[in-house]
Amino acid sequence: MTERRRQESSMKSLEHELHCPVCKDIVKQPVVLPCQHSVCLLCAAEVLVANGYPPPELPPDPKSPASTPNTRSPRQARRPAPRAEPRPIDRVLRSGPHPPSPSTPRSPGYGPHPGRRRKEGPAPAMMFPCAPCGREVELGEKGLGDCLRNLTLERIVERYRHTVSLGSVAVTCQFCKPPHALEATKGCGDCRANFCNECFKLYHPWGTPRAQHEHILPTLNFRPKVLTCPDHEQEKLQFYCRSCQRLLCPLCKLRRAHGGHKVLPVAQAYQALKEKITKEMNYILSNQDTVLAQITQLESGITQTEVNGVAAREQLAQSIRDLTAALAERHAALTQALEAARQRRGEALGAQVAERRALMEHAGLMAFTQELLKETDQPCFVQAARQTHSRLSKAIDSLQHFSLAADPSFRHFQLDVSKELKLLTELNFTQAPFAPVIDTQRTLAYDQLFLCWRLPPDSAPAWHFSVEYRRRGVVPGGGGARGGPRAGPAAARWGWQRRDEVSGGSAVVDRLEMDSVYVLRVRGCNKAGYGEYSEEVYLHTPPAPVLNFYLDSRWGLHADRLVVSKEQRCARSVPGLSLLQAADHALTSCHLTSDLLVGDVAITQGRHYWACSVEPGSYLVKVGVGLESKLQEWFHLPQDMASPRYDPDSGHDSGAEDALDSAPPFCFLTMGMGKIYMPQHNYHHHNNHGNGVRDPITNGNGPAPPTGLTYPLPPRLGVCLDFEKGRVTFYDAHSLRPLWEGHVDCSGPVCPAFCFIGGGALQLQELVANRNADQTPVRRVTIQPRVSGLNNNN
Repeated sequence: MTERRRQESSMKSLEHELHCPVCKDIVKQPVVLPCQHSVCLLCAAEVLVANGYPPPELPPDPKSPASTPNTRSPRQARRPAPRAEPRPIDRVLRSGPHPPSPSTPRSPGYGPHPGRRRKEGPAPAMMFPCAPCGREVELGEKGLGDCLRNLTLERIVERYRHTVSLGSVAVTCQFCKPPHALEATKGCGDCRANFCNECFKLYHPWGTPRAQHEHILPTLNFRPKVLTCPDHEQEKLQFYCRSCQRLLCPLCKLRRAHGGHKVLPVAQAYQALKEKITKEMNYILSNQDTVLAQITQLESGITQTEVNGVAAREQLAQSIRDLTAALAERHAALTQALEAARQRRGEALGAQVAERRALMEHAGLMAFTQELLKETDQPCFVQAARQTHSRLSKAIDSLQHFSLAADPSFRHFQLDVSKELKLLTELNFTQAPFAPVIDTQRTLAYDQLFLCWRLPPDSAPAWHFSVEYRRRGVVPGGGGARGGPRAGPAAARWGWQRRDEVSGGSAVVDRLEMDSVYVLRVRGCNKAGYGEYSEEVYLHTPPAPVLNFYLDSRWGLHADRLVVSKEQRCARSVPGLSLLQAADHALTSCHLTSDLLVGDVAITQGRHYWACSVEPGSYLVKVGVGLESKLQEWFHLPQDMASPRYDPDSGHDSGAEDALDSAPPFCFLTMGMGKIYMPQHNYHHHNNHGNGVRDPITNGNGPAPPTGLTYPLPPRLGVCLDFEKGRVTFYDAHSLRPLWEGHVDCSGPVCPAFCFIGGGALQLQELVANRNADQTPVRRVTIQPRVSGLNNNN
């Protein structure tokens, strides 16, 4: 008894899983949409008609089971067939925008595919608004005809109805004579009819093929035993296409549409899917404690939501009361000021009225003056008239220069509340900051990660920011600061690391792994809490420790042509007098003026990386490395060469004649006029000395035709030297994409080198760690120990 109650309780909890998303009732004759949601067939048809599509063709009403001559009772044959009630879809079709008519061509819907002429275009696909998805799904040309019935869901609904006794309408035997028809106890899926016990035995006698029919519970909705193909009605669905996620019949499997797809037998797909669902169900069942704990947490959250909602509502009411009290207080103060001004002005104007009335005849001053003039005693008159004379003079002056003693307009007492009204109109709850926008031009990965961002203009201010980052698997070619693909499963083991309460609009992340891709994101925080995350950016750290050095200005620097900044990180070449003097020979030869600049470090072992940027308007700039001894020899040579074809025996190409297998002493990459030149041949060819860098100016001493390619100049160029392997790799420092690779002779100390031909400018990449520190140039040093970190400060 307890098991039965538990089963009934379990079946009752299924009800919300069996509801149709359209009619909100238990599904009837459900069909599976392409989005895998199930809806009632009639509901789907009504939705399509309501959206202006032609009325679809529907199968017979499931409430009137088919009665064939094989299953018709003799008694039933003598009675008229019951009159079928009109279906809900019929009422929709009669009132729909496209009523069916005999002349109307067959419309796409539930049924066979409509024919069309060869030259007609493809029929427009039907779009069904799926409520659970919140979007429209494409049904295809055949509409509901491509949607298979969900027989499994129908069986679950049938068991559910019998368990909880829903829809307990008595199903009577179709072969008993009314009004004495008995209640049906069995249904036959092959006969598609309901029987009582006696009639079932009568129509399914032992020893006949009907005795092998499958008997089911009585029902008004007989379903087919198996699913058949909507395109080939006699073919069973025996295969499953994993690429299309559709069931196929043997004929559909042969179509070109499924060529190259992963097609499995339906039994294999059934077993695999059943095992997955069983594992997932067992996992959930084995973690019931977690589910209960989360339910408890959610219920506590609901309680806290109610409590905090009441508190927030009270706080809102208190804030409004505070605003009202402040307005009332301010209203009282302004009213008092206005009343005081009115009283002062009224008194001033009243005093003026009294003075003017005193000037009237027979009143006030005039009457007193008339009496004063009657005085005949001269000394007494003079003594008494002086004050009257002063008063009369002032009265005459006020009459001639009359003005009101106070302004009666009160123009200065008008309140301008436009700003306040705007503020009150925009009065709202505190909003969390919007998702910050990453500044991809300033964000970079060098010795450390430098992340820069800003808030959108209409965002609420942020008190501070939270920066999160994690490492993911190294991607070939790297990922730039403009964002990359989403992290794959390999990144799951790398958790997010967070730095809270970051002020300003930038942050530095250190202690990183070399040659790795890091994912970064940021969000703001204020009184309302944390806002949304910014878009994730992907930064690729350098492939070797970062080498920090300065430009050495002590090696034969021509001050009239080459200028080095005070910080010794920037150099600019300006064609000077030497080029003007060489122009005298322009008719007979070509003159080039070259200037070489090296770094103040000498590398003897290890792997090192540095970056620089070349001004796009530069004429010719070479960036690379070279042997320190060869660079010193070059400085002792004349810097003005008569022709690029003439190369004195300076030792640059001595290895070419003596030892073809040795690496060249220099390795440069040429940039100029917004382009970068990359030779197609490299050191890996046994018959060539790499990048043609036997001469740092001409990349060879012969008139060989150009065999390289030009690409747009990247914003920053990265150089990686592997001393032990004698290999130099050039990168696009913005995305860490390899550009070109060459070899260099590392039999002695190697120095970073830069060569200028004509006007140009170069800037060494500054360390992120040194951005906020005052850096002074250091003396020339030689790197002996192997570097272990990303940054190698001198």
